[in-house]
Amino acid sequence: MADTPAPKLATPTDLPSNAVSSVADALNTSLADCFALYFKTKNFHWHVSGPHFRDYHLMLDDQSAQILGVTDAIAERVRKTGNVTLRSIGDIARHQTIADNDAAFVDAAAMLAELRDDNLKLVEGFRTVKELADEAKDNATSGIVDEWTDQAEERAWFLFEASRKA
Repeated sequence: MADTPAPKLATPTDLPSNAVSSVADALNTSLADCFALYFKTKNFHWHVSGPHFRDYHLMLDDQSAQILGVTDAIAERVRKTGNVTLRSIGDIARHQTIADNDAAFVDAAAMLAELRDDNLKLVEGFRTVKELADEAKDNATSGIVDEWTDQAEERAWFLFEASRKA
């Protein structure tokens, strides 16, 4: 199918369309990154092994559920501003900045380090959303992104602490 741009929707909003389009683009990148991070976290949850298996397995399951839980709020925020959001796995792949990990084996310490760094990359994306939302006077997006940032920072902290040598 041809890649045609989506039309601007007639969703009622008092926000300027150009500014909101920039916010929506940043939100869609964050959404793609959330899906990429969700799947990577779930992948590592399924494949973690070693002496801390149970602790890591449960932590990664909790973290993947939290990441997936944010996706609907991000997509709905994009739609509330009259924009369109991601439509497919291919669309996610075109927007994501967090790299996939297709390795047949990753040791537990490397998993935790990679996920920590990826969560911090997600925080960077959320900070971009926040900056653009503030410039656009999009108070709702600016306010809600703070919670997503806090959650990603907490996940990075847990991953860091879980990987420390006693």
